[in-house]
Amino acid sequence: MARHGLDRFKPQPAVADAVEPSPFSAGYQYAASAGTIDLRVLELLSARLCHELSGPIAAINNGVELLAEEDPRLGSSPNPAFLHDALALVSESARRARFRLQFYRFAYGFSSGSAIAGPAPHEIATGFLTAANIIGDYAERIRMLPPDWQKLACNLLSVGADALPRGGRLVLTDGPLSLEAVGERAALSAEAREALMLVTPIADLTARTVQPYFTGLLARALERSLIATAEPGRVRLGVALPR
Repeated sequence: MARHGLDRFKPQPAVADAVEPSPFSAGYQYAASAGTIDLRVLELLSARLCHELSGPIAAINNGVELLAEEDPRLGSSPNPAFLHDALALVSESARRARFRLQFYRFAYGFSSGSAIAGPAPHEIATGFLTAANIIGDYAERIRMLPPDWQKLACNLLSVGADALPRGGRLVLTDGPLSLEAVGERAALSAEAREALMLVTPIADLTARTVQPYFTGLLARALERSLIATAEPGRVRLGVALPR
């Protein structure tokens, strides 16, 4: 049996907190193909990424500390079951951190016109969703799309994952690109919907709504807009030509 208290070190889902507006945001902007992006968007994306990684990294550190406590040189007797659980915690947490890093490296960091480095987008998407306890279906035809479109697809998956607080299933389809999120209490907040449609003023963005806003920017860079509909247990995100 594992030592009592080990469960308190299990990785918990990271929740992105709002970031206070930067006093420099108003004066620092750069032009991109998607439009003008305020520095605040970059700040909030960085905050979200750090929160996504803080949980598994903290669990790795706790697991290492627990293993150190079991070191015979420190006067304790090794407990095989406890050591197994601690090692499993470290291994699983490292796996989650690696999947999230790979996913966000592509979803946030891929530059248009560049070659894809590392695993294919559908592979990193599968790892990311597995770590989030969500079943993902990344259609074969989407895997053949240009990298810029697959970057948009991965960001749609991230928005869809946020819409499934209790897990569920995400299905990406092509013709046109769309995402369906199905699960218990699947929902898309009004704030996320407005951010997807780029209605939200940049000053009002938070670390919770910056992901859908960034996804909307990616769609606009591809000369598309996003459509969101929802019903109990189901959320649909579609990519369409602007009206």
